[in-house]
Amino acid sequence: MPVNSPYAELLDRMPIEQHEIVILGSTTRYWVYGPADAPLTIVIAHGYRGEHHGLEPVIAQMPGIRWIGPDMPGFGESTPLTEVPHSIDGFAKWLTAFIDVLGLNGTAVTLGHSFGTIISSKAIADGLKTPALILINPISTSGLKGPSKFATILTVAFYRLAGRLPDRVGDLLLKRWIVVQFMSSVLAKSRDRELRRWIHDQHHTYFNNFASRDSVVEAFEASVSSDVSTYSDGVTVPTLLVAAELDDITPVQAHRDLVASMTDARLELLMGVGHLIHYEEPELAAAAIHTFLVEQGLFGELPSEANSATQSGVAGNGSESGTESSQQ
Repeated sequence: MPVNSPYAELLDRMPIEQHEIVILGSTTRYWVYGPADAPLTIVIAHGYRGEHHGLEPVIAQMPGIRWIGPDMPGFGESTPLTEVPHSIDGFAKWLTAFIDVLGLNGTAVTLGHSFGTIISSKAIADGLKTPALILINPISTSGLKGPSKFATILTVAFYRLAGRLPDRVGDLLLKRWIVVQFMSSVLAKSRDRELRRWIHDQHHTYFNNFASRDSVVEAFEASVSSDVSTYSDGVTVPTLLVAAELDDITPVQAHRDLVASMTDARLELLMGVGHLIHYEEPELAAAAIHTFLVEQGLFGELPSEANSATQSGVAGNGSESGTESSQQ
């Protein structure tokens, strides 16, 4: 039985439009949230095996911004790429072309989550113009070097097995209920039973929305082939990293090292949270994003309903859901 989103009421207040466009052979579906005359547009690159719904809890906190959330090629309702491979380079070319076609190159802020942080960083390093970059749960070092060694080895073996099996068998393996539940249970750090139930429902609803076994395995290999640090020398725009203390994929020190190596970057570290910041602490993520955008002169005050929600979610430093800030 579907679980109602805690953020449904906020989302219902926002205008939402659905569109599609063909980019590099992919019929790309995308959703536009917020007013057409908003002073700022943010374009999203979602995480691996995710789609546009994943970042809606963060979007809901900031209704005064125009958000554009595409399903990346091969995921959600978008078809696979046919003119470039499902590699970091291919996805980065797609993201740049998508933003170009919408006439937003140079004006829209770029936001990546998880796998999307690698893609957006690569795109910017290769010439995508943006006034600022926001990275949520960034892959700041190789996904093969994460703090949970056993889980990493198991995950790599699983996807490579799925890639070697016959198509139908590999597809069934990837979509097994127990596989999705295990992943969701490992990544969720909240002790709130209702919140965990909703997170699991989100993953069971959307995690298997991929076009084919081949495209999802190709994208997995891309996700472990590089990381944000691979492209950070080419990222000179103001950059915000919203990272998590308990992230199973990237250790905290890797985020600090990345910020120290970048031209203009700051780190907001959320305490007591893991790789699902967008589900577990979207209010804190929105607060960090809002502060960053104001500091960059890109956005003003939040509407009152989002501001009050954000303020109620912020705890002091060192508490379970608090934040730690650092800046290069």
